Amino acid sequence: MDSSDSQPAPDWRHFLAHHLRDPDLGISLDFSRMRLKPGFWDAMQPHCERAFADRRALEAGGIANPDEKRRVGHYWLRNAKLAPPELRASITDGIRDAKRFAAEVHSGAVRAPDGQKFTELLCIGIGGSALGPQLVVDALVEHDAPVHTWFFDNTDPDGMTRVLAAIGDKLGQTLTVVTSKSGGTKETRNGMLEAAEAYRRKKLDFPKHAVAITGAGSKLDRHAKAEGWLPGFEMSDWVGGRTSLMSVVGLVPAALQAVDIDALLAGAAAMDEKTRREHARENLAMVLALMWHAAGDGKGAKDMVILPYKDRLQLLSKYLQQLIMESLGKKRNLDGAVVHQGIAVYGNKGSTDQHAYIQQLRDGLNNFFATFIEVRKSQDGAPLDVEAGASSGDFLQGFLRGTRSALWEGGRESITLSIPAVDAYHLGALIALYERAVSFYASLVNINAYHQPGVEAGKIAAETFLELFSRVRHALADSPGQAVTAEALASKLSADTENVYHILNHLASNDPALDKTAGATPAADRFTPANPSMALAGK
Repeated sequence: MDSSDSQPAPDWRHFLAHHLRDPDLGISLDFSRMRLKPGFWDAMQPHCERAFADRRALEAGGIANPDEKRRVGHYWLRNAKLAPPELRASITDGIRDAKRFAAEVHSGAVRAPDGQKFTELLCIGIGGSALGPQLVVDALVEHDAPVHTWFFDNTDPDGMTRVLAAIGDKLGQTLTVVTSKSGGTKETRNGMLEAAEAYRRKKLDFPKHAVAITGAGSKLDRHAKAEGWLPGFEMSDWVGGRTSLMSVVGLVPAALQAVDIDALLAGAAAMDEKTRREHARENLAMVLALMWHAAGDGKGAKDMVILPYKDRLQLLSKYLQQLIMESLGKKRNLDGAVVHQGIAVYGNKGSTDQHAYIQQLRDGLNNFFATFIEVRKSQDGAPLDVEAGASSGDFLQGFLRGTRSALWEGGRESITLSIPAVDAYHLGALIALYERAVSFYASLVNINAYHQPGVEAGKIAAETFLELFSRVRHALADSPGQAVTAEALASKLSADTENVYHILNHLASNDPALDKTAGATPAADRFTPANPSMALAGK
């Protein structure tokens, strides 16, 4: 379909036949702007039946990752009665302990060493350990929350310096929560060390400000206990990072910020229960997964553009990027065949998107399908008419509907997901909906949604590069005052020349002990270690 072709809007009956609403949840899914091939539902029925069977086995405690011998049970977090008996107490205890700890911080029973209450919260983590809590902060936390929250979610020293500068003199009243299941995640480890050094420089006792959320017996667990940190929280091995928001990973910071975590869990539990219904066309999560399948022909042929028309949900696209892309981006299917599955996810927010990339979505490559997220409640309090009879919220609705119509007229497909409001209950339901849609879609295309071999491959490659970093540093330290090219040093170290070149450039940009003289080409660049070169040797 050429983008210049104008498509008439489907009629009312078509809308009604392609619209699913759950009155209890107040959530609806409009897929009337998706083009389904004749016979689509019948063709997909056997796949749906297998997906329902897969979910039953998974929720019953089946092994989700044969290579790791690991179960997956994030849905047990919001209904411990469904968990295997031996896990139930740890789930309910985690929720209880998160609320108790938050209450103690709020009351001052747990306070900073100087006797003042903790007013700031620094969360250190990466991936799901940061994205979920960040989404909750942006969506649910109000300006008068008991603590103000900051994040280290990368190993960028400049970014961490900026956060510490913003905290400023309140570091003494800052509680730091470090989250890493294995305790060996380098980015999180680096953030912890940077934070600890910042406390030390201000003559503050970091362990008296620090809490670990980690696996029992992990490197972080052992470190925290050895240093005498505040009592921590245990992460379960059956909760993956991208589905950890409703574990202590998300509940501890949420409770500290006075988020109603009971409502968050209740919304997720309600969505879980609704989407256990084994009738494909009446199951919100299954219909959502089927629309993804239809849009990309079951091969991820089109990108997913997430467009929430609500400022509170501006981080939803980032959260869903990890949930969907890490779960579905797989080289092999469950039979071992190479399939290169996945759905690329990106997004902005409405109506900011109207002034950003809607132009390309409407008139450029037709390589996507859009998901509009509608929040029916515009605001608390009486609206202001910015024009006669029209409020800002009315305009937001108008831009959503106008953009949806413009995309359809240009031959572009879209889904519209509507929720009543952005509150803890409905955010929980929304997250659970996407978690379950991901699980269903993985079954539809016969892949494992719960392992991430590509992530591990990247970590291994980074470790190899960092090992070469150390060798380059020591080689330079051993030859002070002697200029060297990347090719010569790589030959001496029997290493990849391009990697050596990038390391030399990084060192020259950050270490005054290495001087760079640019040549006509990168091959002619010369790097001269200063004398003495203590910094280069890492001493």
